[in-house]
Amino acid sequence: MDDIEGGYFRIYENYYYANQAPMHRQRITKQQAQYIALKRVLGKVIHVGMDLEKGVLVYEVFILTADNRIFEVEVRAKNGRIIKVEEEHDLINK
Repeated sequence: MDDIEGGYFRIYENYYYANQAPMHRQRITKQQAQYIALKRVLGKVIHVGMDLEKGVLVYEVFILTADNRIFEVEVRAKNGRIIKVEEEHDLINK
């Protein structure tokens, strides 16, 4: 059983396998998402991932600030708009 028949979805090489369609809606690059996030939260990017949030493709950019706080900035992949900025408290104790 492959991922499509099993009802799973995965993001590989810019394809969303649940609907077997290329992600044409992705307009900005990972680097652009990092730049946009760093304009909102100053610091060092420690991780960038891509996820579906309520059906919207977003980059999740994690930033470590100078005072050792970690923020997650969600940037919409279609247009570069920032959807959410929040401090990550649950990552500190891991």
